[in-house]
Amino acid sequence: MAVTIEDLYRNYGLLADASKDNISQHKDAYQVILNGVKGGPKEKRLAAQFIPKFFSSFPEMADAAINAQLDLCEDEDVSIRRQAIKELPRFATGENILRVADILTQLLQTDDTAEFNQVNAALVSIFKIDARGTLGGLFSQILQGEDIVRERAIKFLSGKLKTLPEDVMTKEVEDYVFAETKKVLEDVTGEEFVLLMRLVSGLRVLQTVNGRQQLVELVVEQAFLEQALNPADPDTVDRLLQCTRQALPLFSKNVHSTRFVTYFCEHVLPNLSTLTSPVAELDIQLEVLKLLAEMSPFCGDMDKLEPNLNMLFTKLLEFMPLPPEEVENGENSANEEPKLQFSYVECLLFSFHQLGKKLPDFLIDKVDAEQLKDFKIRLQYFARGLQVYIRQLRVALQGKTGDALKTEENKIKVVALKITNNINVLIKDLFHNPPSFKSTVTLSWKPVQKTEAVAPKRPSGEEMGSSGSTKKQISPQSRRDARQIYNPPSGKYSATIGNFNYGEEHSVAFSFSGHFYKHCCEAS
Repeated sequence: MAVTIEDLYRNYGLLADASKDNISQHKDAYQVILNGVKGGPKEKRLAAQFIPKFFSSFPEMADAAINAQLDLCEDEDVSIRRQAIKELPRFATGENILRVADILTQLLQTDDTAEFNQVNAALVSIFKIDARGTLGGLFSQILQGEDIVRERAIKFLSGKLKTLPEDVMTKEVEDYVFAETKKVLEDVTGEEFVLLMRLVSGLRVLQTVNGRQQLVELVVEQAFLEQALNPADPDTVDRLLQCTRQALPLFSKNVHSTRFVTYFCEHVLPNLSTLTSPVAELDIQLEVLKLLAEMSPFCGDMDKLEPNLNMLFTKLLEFMPLPPEEVENGENSANEEPKLQFSYVECLLFSFHQLGKKLPDFLIDKVDAEQLKDFKIRLQYFARGLQVYIRQLRVALQGKTGDALKTEENKIKVVALKITNNINVLIKDLFHNPPSFKSTVTLSWKPVQKTEAVAPKRPSGEEMGSSGSTKKQISPQSRRDARQIYNPPSGKYSATIGNFNYGEEHSVAFSFSGHFYKHCCEAS
């Protein structure tokens, strides 16, 4: 005989009136309430509320009660499902926490937005009851559940864990998260890897030097740095890019980027021109060079420093053309004017400058006289082009502020000015005799670090001289500050330029000759 609304209310009243000592004697009444899940919509809604209310009074009926509530969580009526899901945290006691967490994790696969939000809220609720047990259910489904459940469970952890307070996310809990995440990372997709790295990077227990080093080791394992690079395989290239991006924020003066920089020098740079981009619109060469430049300041001692510097030097020569030949009347030959690829050269010069600090005599002792002469000719030609382009950019940006600087054209010009300023500073260092590696620059796509301005002891009328000599009594930083009259606009543009999202790269190139200057800003 089907259970009616009256049956449910009568037995509810019987249990509600029973004393704490003798309520367990009314198993039959509780069984009637459990049977309510087989009734109509009204009976099911009541059962969804009544079952959890008396759940703790009948531990021997726990399995039957949870199964009954689970039936309601899978009902065809979405309103009944939501009510049943809302009450699930009340079952999360003792040994039941793992099972409830497992059930809720499976319910993340729903396509109903309100129901999905209800599941999320329920999971957060039981986290506060027993974080370790809840994580056990989540990781169980991540490791063994269906793809859609795994995907949404990872996204839940990545987004929600960082919002939980310290009394919930204790050291022991965070250690458990890290240990389980390492198991998951043994077989992940690219998107899952990024989400999981975001998850563990936010753990307080890993905010130490040792913790960050452990995170770098995780990334190294994923990057397959012990294997040679296949430049023709877009998936292999994409894996390396994704891993490098995840490692970048972890590097510091105490957590070194040496293995990544070494791999880029030994395996990526030699194959730079043949790299297959994972995204059609991505300038893969520029992307790789930017990553190398960002890592290079944190490179520690290298076993093969000289060969790696030599590879950087060779690549730099490829992107720094010789001046066009001149005919007897002093005009250029009919050959096409070489393009000065500023974005590439900024990255390569910066990386060479950073590693050159570790072997300051490289250009003197390790490069033969003819090579050095050739290099300086290229540097000088590039510097001449810089002067012209910097003057053109400053004239173009003169007096522009606010919204005027936010047009797409002016955004590119602002970035171009930062790039050319940086290259000029680095070229000046290399023109010293012996070459110097003391100047500091902020890469054009990185936010400028605010520092206290240092007034130069003697003002200079030069904006960008090609001779490259810097007075010793004026710090490189103060000279550079004096030259950078135009600052990039703040807001959306400054925050997004040069970030790691595919399709947002900007490269700058222009042609130069003795009598004609033309610039071409290419936004890819």
